[in-house]
Amino acid sequence: MQLKAPSRPVSDAEQEGGSVPPNAADLRYFVYGLFFVFGGITSLNDVLIPKLKDLFTLSYAEAMLVQSAFFAAYFVVSAPAAAVVKRVGYMRGAVVGLATMSAGCLLFIPASLSADFIPFLLALFVLAAGITMVQVVANPLISMLGPSATTHSRLTFAQAFNSLGTTVFPYVGALLILGTLANVDAEGLSGAALDAYRTQETRTVVAAYLGLAAALAVMAAVVWVRRRRLVETLSEDANAFQSFALLGRPRLAFGALCIFLYVGAEVAIGSIIVNYLMQSNVLALGERAAGQHVALYWGGAMLGRFVGAYILRVSRPGMVLATAATAAISLLLVSANSTGAVSAYSLLAIGLCNSIMFPTIFSLACEGLGRRAADGSGILCVAIVGGAIVPVLMGRAADLASLQVALVVPAFCYAVILAFGIYARRPAGVAAESVKTP
Repeated sequence: MQLKAPSRPVSDAEQEGGSVPPNAADLRYFVYGLFFVFGGITSLNDVLIPKLKDLFTLSYAEAMLVQSAFFAAYFVVSAPAAAVVKRVGYMRGAVVGLATMSAGCLLFIPASLSADFIPFLLALFVLAAGITMVQVVANPLISMLGPSATTHSRLTFAQAFNSLGTTVFPYVGALLILGTLANVDAEGLSGAALDAYRTQETRTVVAAYLGLAAALAVMAAVVWVRRRRLVETLSEDANAFQSFALLGRPRLAFGALCIFLYVGAEVAIGSIIVNYLMQSNVLALGERAAGQHVALYWGGAMLGRFVGAYILRVSRPGMVLATAATAAISLLLVSANSTGAVSAYSLLAIGLCNSIMFPTIFSLACEGLGRRAADGSGILCVAIVGGAIVPVLMGRAADLASLQVALVVPAFCYAVILAFGIYARRPAGVAAESVKTP
């Protein structure tokens, strides 16, 4: 699929990913909105996990199944989503994604009534399926809405709106979801009393997600009305799995591995922040106060992305990525080997290091894909399944040892990302790394 050429000359660099449409500036605001919404909803898992951990008396590894159910959707849905986007276009694909997200939010109603953990995982999977579709749309689209020379910077700037969502949503979510947590020990209840307690407490979760369902439905309707704003040439040949031949491109394959590890590390750290800050040797905060601190982690990513958008215009993206990974490893070491405020805020500061990682890895991996950008985006979105696997590994390590010891898991992830930054410090050679199209 490609964008139809506007009535003006374009450079070779622009044509690599499709011509830049005349209304590119307006369309960027639309994409920024998509990044804000799916980023914010994803970050709500960080306050949902301690809520469900308490209600269903889960271990750390069991609680991390929230992230497993959510990010497993990226593995299952990404390739079909890329095929759908190639067939129906970016704008209609966004509508499908937003509508699916709304349906996932509504599934929290029967999940609450069941007073069982499994239906919550199902609701999260459907919600994440819609987010996957939206992300398959948003990442390549923002790359096409401008010259290829500034793709790294433009994608990082768009990701800043993702971080704005991840900063705002956890703070509000902590007030709505954690703020009403009753002073009842679920371990002391059983039978009908336990079911009634769980049903009552999950109503706060339902209320929050019902509001999201309504907002997403309105947003889907607005996008549908404006679906013709982007003129596209659609593809009839939209095989969901042919894109995986692109993994024969070493740069893309290495980048996909790093997306897997980065998302896993970012999500794993975000998922344990509340419990980490509640420890007596860290800040000994209450659940609600600790939940509000999650906003600092994601807020660091937001500020870093606005600044990073400029830095990536004047510096080599690969080396910027390597520097950020080195800083993240250093902060993990400090947090694991200290106590009190130093341990707490060095962990939260990793959000700043994370800021440029996803968009930089994504754009470095996709360099030279041209009209197959949607296929490459689908592959990289499949790799987001790292958010389903790495947090569980970290949770298991925390169960066996401690949260501090478990920080070795994301440290390993950042070490691999450091290697990719050095590997991808030079622009991709399109001809040298060409891949046959099946």
